[in-house]
Amino acid sequence: MTERNTLMRTAHDLGLAAWFGGSLMGAVGLNGAAKEEGVTEFGIARIASVGWAKWTPLGAAAIGSHLVGGAGLLLANSGRVNRQRCVAAATAAKTLLTGGALAATAYTRILGKKVDLASSRKEEGQETAEEIPVGVHQAQKQLAVMQWVVPALTAGLIAMNALMGEQQRPSQQSAGVLRRALTLNDRP
Repeated sequence: MTERNTLMRTAHDLGLAAWFGGSLMGAVGLNGAAKEEGVTEFGIARIASVGWAKWTPLGAAAIGSHLVGGAGLLLANSGRVNRQRCVAAATAAKTLLTGGALAATAYTRILGKKVDLASSRKEEGQETAEEIPVGVHQAQKQLAVMQWVVPALTAGLIAMNALMGEQQRPSQQSAGVLRRALTLNDRP
């Protein structure tokens, strides 16, 4: 009889969906709107920074939900990971991809915070500034790349979830366990 892990799977999947969707919507919608409405380089950075700052708490909660759900599913499926052929490899690949997505998200947040601080300083005459400080241009260039890395990595996680879901089909489980058992019997 199979166990149900509905709560863990829901936390895992909804967290990943929000992480992917939020990063993609920000890259396309929020940053696109900021470029369209910002008028100056300073204004573009300010609009995007305010929007991303509003998303950050929900994005962090989504990532936390995904990680808690993933840990719960790993614990619930630890026997299958150890017994079924190819599941351990898929789990390792997904773990590495998750680490990459977490690192990319953290780095993107650091870059975004740098741009945010540069575009929100209240120095005399800054209200009319048309450009943000020169030192921040490098962060903006990196941010322009990283805003696409996060949705790409989280899309990879969605694809890994699809693969791992296929591995849970009864026909895949029994064949994988049988192959694994035969391989272990062939060892000296």
